[in-house]
Amino acid sequence: MEFGTSSRIDRRAIPADANEGFWTASDGHVIRRIDWPGHGAPQGQDGPRGSILFLPGRGDFYEKYLESLDYWHEEGWQVTALDWRGQAGSGRLSAHPAIGHVEDFSIWIEDLSAFWSQWVVQTPGPHVVIGHSMGGHLVLRALAEGRINPVAVVLSAPMLGFLTPGPNRALHKVAEAMCRFGDPARPAWKISEKPGTTAAARNTLLTHDAERYEDEAQWKLQRSFLGMGPGSWRWVERAYASMLVLDAPGILEAVDVPVLLLAARHDGLVSWKAIERAARRLPRAQLMTWGREARHELLREADPVRDKVMAAIDDFLDRMAPVAEAPIA
Repeated sequence: MEFGTSSRIDRRAIPADANEGFWTASDGHVIRRIDWPGHGAPQGQDGPRGSILFLPGRGDFYEKYLESLDYWHEEGWQVTALDWRGQAGSGRLSAHPAIGHVEDFSIWIEDLSAFWSQWVVQTPGPHVVIGHSMGGHLVLRALAEGRINPVAVVLSAPMLGFLTPGPNRALHKVAEAMCRFGDPARPAWKISEKPGTTAAARNTLLTHDAERYEDEAQWKLQRSFLGMGPGSWRWVERAYASMLVLDAPGILEAVDVPVLLLAARHDGLVSWKAIERAARRLPRAQLMTWGREARHELLREADPVRDKVMAAIDDFLDRMAPVAEAPIA
């Protein structure tokens, strides 16, 4: 199957074979989800290839990734994606809908852990998790803390560090001070994905593909609840605090699960060096990188990059999450 422009789906419409719905957390908060039931068995198999859970980034929404999700579905995987609590179709955690806010990243870890425990008994194995940006950070932390147990993990441009100069511990202290001397729920920057970036230049952070970039705007026109602006100072402070959890000696070194890390060396949002350090610490890591031809959203890049990204994921999953053998009759 072709990865790129020959994709069978309209990226600006929900595929007919996908089901949108909701999952309710134990505290009653409603989390939006989308599911593709198993498309069919790979050759020689009696059931789906396995199951993939996809988690997007900060301020993200699953509509942006329909092309990739549908591709995996066509490859035989049963696919599920969620919106994180407090963004897109999963409500808000701030009185200001445009601000991405959370009191602690552990809230998201709890949601992921609870959803995972139900999802794995309702879907066929092998079970795989794919996380992008902040989603990649949360997946890795949940993995390191033993809250999820996939057979393999894929992290696309994981948010393991920011580009602000200085160690995470010192930057965390700065963010703590900003929370003490003002409303922690106030926006930490004005617009776009990072401080100092204009709305007009936002695409230069995310993708070289103009049409895929425009998909996001079209979805926000269709579904106004998808829009979200900057993160709050509390989000920034808690992001650094969560990074410090992963920075602690022995945490990543104890992860005994294959992890594929995909990174752009000139990513304008997350630190390539932090991703490289994590790859060195993870015992079963594979790191694949791209140069200036790639920006932050690798799954939404122009075809020459995206095709290689998708092929790398396919190869990794074929090796690390092989199809379960059919039972002998």
